[in-house]
Amino acid sequence: MNLAPDGPMAIPLWVNGRAFLTVTESFFDVIDAQTGTAVRRVPLCGAEQAMTAAVAARDAEPAWAALAPAERRSHLAALADAVAGYAGHFAKLVRQETGKSEADAVAEVDAAVAALREAPAAGEPGVVAIVTDAGRPLAALAEAMAPALAAGAAVVCKPSPKAPSAAFALCELSARAGWPAGVLNLMQGDEAAIDGLCAAAPIDRLLYAGGAALGDKVAAIAGRHGKLFAAIPA
Repeated sequence: MNLAPDGPMAIPLWVNGRAFLTVTESFFDVIDAQTGTAVRRVPLCGAEQAMTAAVAARDAEPAWAALAPAERRSHLAALADAVAGYAGHFAKLVRQETGKSEADAVAEVDAAVAALREAPAAGEPGVVAIVTDAGRPLAALAEAMAPALAAGAAVVCKPSPKAPSAAFALCELSARAGWPAGVLNLMQGDEAAIDGLCAAAPIDRLLYAGGAALGDKVAAIAGRHGKLFAAIPA
């Protein structure tokens, strides 16, 4: 953890269709898995930032849910096309932050593109928070969010602070692909961020995609707040 104002570039949040800078004293260093050096950092956010992202999603959700299913599918397909167009960049981010081989990183990007194109709608409209670990930082997020978005939900995602860059790049591309602001939001942080999402009233349910170790912690946090929770195999 890096508490100093100086250091590697900080990755911001993504709220209401734009990069969102927040004031915090605590940061987590993102380590290059190949060199062991800090290449980026993320702010460790909490309840205030979670509520800001949740409100943006809540405000965007009615118009998103009112779109015809084919229109929502068109937005997802446009994002899939954008990710495919930057496949090399996404693979580099995944490889750098997870230590995966080039082939495995490319396969993860391909899986994310396929999920955005093909995942069936699942769940109900509303506001969904999605927490992922560092195992499959891009594919797990795409596989969790695509069905929810296709069903008319708006999303707040919270990637692992160990591998946050692919998720932020995905949010950036959603704006370039013409997505309505607020449909996809991102906050950064650790367990305090998860707690903040579970405490935020606009969040209707929380999904977790990742390994069992973090999943048990996320389930416990959701349970303390009485938040609907589901784990998705990742």
